[in-house]
Amino acid sequence: QVQLVESGGGLVQPGGSLRLSCAASGIIFSSSAMGWYRQAPGKQREWVAGISSGGFANYADSVRGRFTISRDNARNTVSLQMNSLKPEDSAVYYCKSYARTRYDPGWYDYWGQGTQVTVSS
Repeated sequence: QVQLVESGGGLVQPGGSLRLSCAASGIIFSSSAMGWYRQAPGKQREWVAGISSGGFANYADSVRGRFTISRDNARNTVSLQMNSLKPEDSAVYYCKSYARTRYDPGWYDYWGQGTQVTVSS
């Protein structure tokens, strides 16, 4: 069974920082591409950042220079360090993997349940 479990969300003041983590199980993590998405109320889900199996990272223009994505293949986790947070960063943040499992050769998208980030004074 594939599980992606996010943690680390919460309430933070503008200019503050948060670190989100996503713990993955049931997938072959080391070969998986991982990413973070977010969805604000009334808006479509949008891509925030991604990291390849080889560690190459990429970012949406809106967060580049403020957010950093990283992965730890030994712990099957991907993290998102968010600095200089703005009210417009408020959203539910979702972890996503493009991965395969040991029991199926196919590649699929898997999603976590999301964690709320609220940036407000």
